[in-house]
Amino acid sequence: MKKRILCIWMTAFLVLMTGCSALNTVTQLSVTYEDHLSRQDDELRSETLGDNWKSKGAYVGVVSREDADVRQYSGVKEALLVNNTTNEVITAQKVFEQAYPASITKIMTALLVLENCNLDDVVTIDQDITFDDPAAVSMHLKKGDKITVEALLNGLIVMSANDTAIALGRKVAGSDKKFIAMMNKRAQELGATNTHFANPNGLHLKNHYTTAYDLYLIFQELVKHNEFLSIAGKASSNIEYTNQKNKLQAYDMSTTNQYLLGNYNLPHKVFMLGGKTGTTGEAGSCLIILTKNEDGDEFISVILKASSKQTLYHTMTEVLEKEN
Repeated sequence: MKKRILCIWMTAFLVLMTGCSALNTVTQLSVTYEDHLSRQDDELRSETLGDNWKSKGAYVGVVSREDADVRQYSGVKEALLVNNTTNEVITAQKVFEQAYPASITKIMTALLVLENCNLDDVVTIDQDITFDDPAAVSMHLKKGDKITVEALLNGLIVMSANDTAIALGRKVAGSDKKFIAMMNKRAQELGATNTHFANPNGLHLKNHYTTAYDLYLIFQELVKHNEFLSIAGKASSNIEYTNQKNKLQAYDMSTTNQYLLGNYNLPHKVFMLGGKTGTTGEAGSCLIILTKNEDGDEFISVILKASSKQTLYHTMTEVLEKEN
């Protein structure tokens, strides 16, 4: 009995001496992963799992398949708007249906590059990068060209050059095949389980597909990188690199984001932070962007398979009007 009283007294003494830390430790150890999911306790999530929880895509907007099985906008296949500050899903049209992402694929390429490379790393092009499709956008990089990762990212995001995606993938993984494997593994880690990548640029392949919701999960991770937004928010870019003849080469490029070019206007008090376009015959016109409203809340929006560029931007503007 005396021993039991002594133990109780010692426990109380330790708690008083250390404040609440001892109790917090007991609380953390007693809470299971399943409890976190059911309780939706953000503070406890952060204390126990920290950034690892966020990187697995747990801090996301959630919508049921039933609620997403609606058609609000004609002329587009999928439409999604999520408040990335509060994780509230505001608009969801068919966001779990399989679709081709076209060059929006490059957001995954950019994410892996920013997670594995330094911007000032120099890439030496090991062979001419060409494409069977003559309409494929390209910087026409040649064997022996030396170019920084930062310059390649500008080509990837601003101009949407397909050869920059190939060059960056080989820089990260050593080969196209290994990089594609990394893309699919990272997609799974982020919860993008209805996605399969077959190349790093989005040129059409039947087994290269995703959904609007999966792209949102990937993009949510990418926009944590300020380096991406500093590039994606530019209307134009000028880069330099050393060509195969060891001469300095300058390259001017304009963005494919028509909002940044001023060809389409954002709704009143909605501000562009950056994004990525995508267009192929099979994918239609596609766009994913990060915007901000007058209160400072950030929003991720996705449109897939619009019937035309005009329909894409008119529909996106209509979606963005819901931010304020």
